[in-house]
Amino acid sequence: MDTYTHGHADAVLQSHRWRTAENSAGYLLPHLRPGLDLLDVGCGPGTITVDLARRVAPGRVLGVDVTEAPLAEARARVDGEQVEFAVGDVYALDLPDDSFDVVHAHQVLQHLTDPVAALREMARVCRPGGLLAVREVDYAATTWFPADEGLDRWLDLYHRVARRNDAEPDAGRRLRAWAHAAGLRDLTASASTYCYADDAERRWWGDSWAGRATASAFAEQAVAYGRATAAELAEVAAAWQRWAGADDGWLGMLHGELLVRVG
Repeated sequence: MDTYTHGHADAVLQSHRWRTAENSAGYLLPHLRPGLDLLDVGCGPGTITVDLARRVAPGRVLGVDVTEAPLAEARARVDGEQVEFAVGDVYALDLPDDSFDVVHAHQVLQHLTDPVAALREMARVCRPGGLLAVREVDYAATTWFPADEGLDRWLDLYHRVARRNDAEPDAGRRLRAWAHAAGLRDLTASASTYCYADDAERRWWGDSWAGRATASAFAEQAVAYGRATAAELAEVAAAWQRWAGADDGWLGMLHGELLVRVG
C-alpha cells in the first residue's frame, strides 16, 4: 500500500489549487484538440483536470484520485465542462483497454512504490496512437536564495521521509528510465520549472510549506519515523517564513516531463 507523503491537509491543497494546465502541463497543450477523451490520474482538487477539459471539449474527461478526500472540491469546480471524478487505483484502473486518447498524470509517479507498473497501466487504457503525459518534480534540483540552513534541513528531511515511504523524490530525472522499463520507447523528454520570486509568490509558497512542516501527513510521518522532532519541524517552518519574507528571495523547482506515443 503506497503512502502519500504529502497527505491532503489544507496547506497541501493550497499549492495544488494553484496548478493549471498552462503552468503545469504546458508540454502537453500543443497536442490537445477538441474532441479528445482524456484521463487525469491523481487529479487532486481538479484544477488541472477542469482546465484540460475546456481544451478538449466536447471530449470526455475523467479525473481519478486514490482517495475521495479532494474530490468533493474537484466536483464543485466543474462549471459546465464534460468532466467526471472518481476514486481509482493507478495500478488497477477500472477501465477497459484503449479507453482514452490522452492519459495525463502530474506529480503522481514520485509517490509510488512501483512507478513502472503505474506507467504500464496508464498505457493500457490509452488508445493506440494516443499520448501518455507525465510530469514530475526533481527535489534534489531545487535551489533557492538566500541560503538558509533550515531549508537545507528541510530538503534532506523531505528526501528521508519520502524514501522511508519507498517513494522517489527525484522522480523527474528518472522518467525515461521508468518508461523504458515499462516497455515504452516512443518518447519525447523535456523539462520546465516552477519559479517563486515576487512577494506574493514567495509568501504563498512559504506559507504552504511552513504549514506542511508542522501540520500535514509529511510532518506526522517525519515524527513517526524518527526523522525529526516537533521542535525541529518548527525550525523548518520558521526557515520557510524567513525565506518568504526575504525581499531578494527566489526559488526554482526543476521538473522532468515525458510524452509517450502509445503503440
